[in-house]
Amino acid sequence: MTTTTAGERLGRLLNLVPYLLARPGIPIAEAAADLGVSERQLREDLELLWVCGLPGYGPGDLIDLAFDGDRVTVTFDAGIDRPLRLTHDEALALIVALRMLAQLPGNADLPGGTGNSRDAVERALAKIESAAGDAAAGLPVAVRLPGSAGAERVAQLQQAVQRRRALRITYYTATRDEVTERVVDPMRVLLVGGHAYLEAWCRRAEAVRMFRADRIDDCTELDEPANPPPQARPAEVRDSIFTPSPELPLVTLRVGRWARWITEYYPCEQVIEESPDRWLVSLRASDLAWARRLVLGLGTDVTVLDPPELVEAVRREATEALRAYEDGSAPEGGGEA
Repeated sequence: MTTTTAGERLGRLLNLVPYLLARPGIPIAEAAADLGVSERQLREDLELLWVCGLPGYGPGDLIDLAFDGDRVTVTFDAGIDRPLRLTHDEALALIVALRMLAQLPGNADLPGGTGNSRDAVERALAKIESAAGDAAAGLPVAVRLPGSAGAERVAQLQQAVQRRRALRITYYTATRDEVTERVVDPMRVLLVGGHAYLEAWCRRAEAVRMFRADRIDDCTELDEPANPPPQARPAEVRDSIFTPSPELPLVTLRVGRWARWITEYYPCEQVIEESPDRWLVSLRASDLAWARRLVLGLGTDVTVLDPPELVEAVRREATEALRAYEDGSAPEGGGEA
């Protein structure tokens, strides 16, 4: 089945009802094309809508649809036609998040930004505060980025971007648990998932790379201009820095019921339901060392099927761990294997 997170499907379902209300009797094929899904997926969404509705969930409370051949019409919308209204807590949460963005040192770009991100944040903040009215008036919230050193590092990176200067950085790569020194040509600074990142051309890797600001242990601005090559292009960043690509290792796992959460947390290329208790999952890994740690952390609820080198690495490390417990050399308090 095609990989779709619960959040993505929920958003599609919430948009589906107003869309159909505005187009009574629309052919399913046309609706599927407009919404960017297959006809099969749209029919599955419509079947799910049939069991959604208002508390009580009786015949008069559920969303109702009428079909005429391959055409569909919403006959009862259960109130989903109403515009979204933020609760008090939701409005305050948005205001706090936007204030944090507005105070980010160096005026860092948002993903896909054009250099005017601060202005966009300020406009959005003003609109939400105006809509929130008294709820936001005099809100006693001061937003500070954790640690002055981290704030200074972000400002330093943004200044290098603005001055178009190359940088020598000492960087900790968490996926490989190693520290490297490299020279980079800065391109932009972004804020994604609550972390600041430097996007730059890495001369060591000869490719565009993302460097998390709080993992840059040392940073020196060089007396030479930043000169990314013509092929250096900013990545399309939305909710996550990691972007699966064909050149990355493809990992295939068989996961049990308690490990299915990885299909929601990580972008997967394929998810196949082999049985009610077992799913076959394929996903791209940044490297096999990261995949090995992921699999070992999932324990007995996952089996590695591919690639062979990952299968062997997991088997070897698991065997060594079991042998350590059998020999009594495992750390105290480690529990049972």
